[in-house]
Amino acid sequence: MINSALNRGQAMFVTTVNTLAQYPKHLSAIVTATLLAGGGGAWALASLGPDVSQLPVQMVLEAVQPTASLVDNDISAPALNLFRSDITRSTDTADTLLKRLGVDDPQAAQFLRTNNLTRQALFGRGGRHVTAETLDTHQLDKLSARWSQDDSLEFKRLVVERGAAGFTARLESAPLVSTSRLASGTIQTSLFAATDDAGLPDSIATQLAELFSGDIDFRRSLRKDDRFNVVYEVLEGDGESLRTGRVLSAEFVNAGKVFQAMWFQPPGTDSAGQPHRGGYYSLDGQSLRRAFLSAPVAFSRVSSGFAMRFHPVLKQQRRHLGTDFAAPTGTPARTVGDGVVTFAGVQNGYGNVVFIQHRNHTETVYAHLSRLMVKRGENVSQGQTIGLVGSTGWATGPHLHFEVRVNGVQHDPMRMAQTSETVPVPAAVLPLFKQKANSVKTALQAAASIQPTRFE
Repeated sequence: MINSALNRGQAMFVTTVNTLAQYPKHLSAIVTATLLAGGGGAWALASLGPDVSQLPVQMVLEAVQPTASLVDNDISAPALNLFRSDITRSTDTADTLLKRLGVDDPQAAQFLRTNNLTRQALFGRGGRHVTAETLDTHQLDKLSARWSQDDSLEFKRLVVERGAAGFTARLESAPLVSTSRLASGTIQTSLFAATDDAGLPDSIATQLAELFSGDIDFRRSLRKDDRFNVVYEVLEGDGESLRTGRVLSAEFVNAGKVFQAMWFQPPGTDSAGQPHRGGYYSLDGQSLRRAFLSAPVAFSRVSSGFAMRFHPVLKQQRRHLGTDFAAPTGTPARTVGDGVVTFAGVQNGYGNVVFIQHRNHTETVYAHLSRLMVKRGENVSQGQTIGLVGSTGWATGPHLHFEVRVNGVQHDPMRMAQTSETVPVPAAVLPLFKQKANSVKTALQAAASIQPTRFE
């Protein structure tokens, strides 16, 4: 059956070929006619339109009147104002400050040099935040400087502006805005190396050391991998961070033991109408303010402890009845507790020395001072500066010799602070304290979760 179909196909193919061979001209005519039928219609339609090259051409001229704004003013891009900020340096002059701010304006420099307000506010005073607004010609349009004094709730703002008659200057005051920042760190070598790695300002690092100094001996008890978390206050003016405030809450883990602290100020006023005094407390409500500070100088190195030693001046073994704190000349020396000055003057090997009488028959001694800042009979409060570190008397270098005497007998000063009493939160405000302590725990957990960040 298949063979039969193949035979019929071959027969038809042969017939077709023979037909094409016999009538080639007839086939060509049929194909040509078909093509002309399809394309001829289009040709006929195209030929009905006029020849474009033969169409008439007409030129139209019309005068256009420009608007008045285009006649009177040049068409140009809008003026561009530039902003740049920097920090003043104590060695700044009008020229060096303006150059750093990208200002090229002799008239502005002359004004800053001669105006009393700008000279007092800008020159010889480092650390002040300054912002310049300049025209696209690099001329000064406006300059603002901001700064804040310690313990002030306001900041100062100096404003210098260009006007039709030249430059003017004015000094303004505005309230500071308090914000908080979080930081955490781990001890590898020293406390201050770790706080520096965490981006903590020096003032906050010092507060952190002071805060836990009654429980942790940072000079002898610090361990590698100890860690801390801290929430602290930053005070801003016009959105600029002008200075740091106090530590708001902190946590320190020393040798596996956790110490926590928070700032708390009871609401309301006392019997004299003054706001209640705030202070630091552990999160269970115990005050961290002890009767005595752990050191008479801000965190520094102990160069000689309460023990036997070879006396550097007398050249013999003698018991050292106090603690020596190595510090540069001029470092503030502070009283470790409230009391009354019983002596302030020169005494034998002590050089310039201050004696302060406290309660419970306790007396403290501050020796080798370069300057005395209190007088006999004066009442002093804990942390008050009573003199400056020096090397007067029997001293081979600048340091503060510090003693604690109870009933005339010397005791180890480092033990006194840790054994002095504390005061709990008043019962009347304990519910409010507990509520705040819960929020502090949350903040410290957040601080522990962040990576160390440096704030420049």
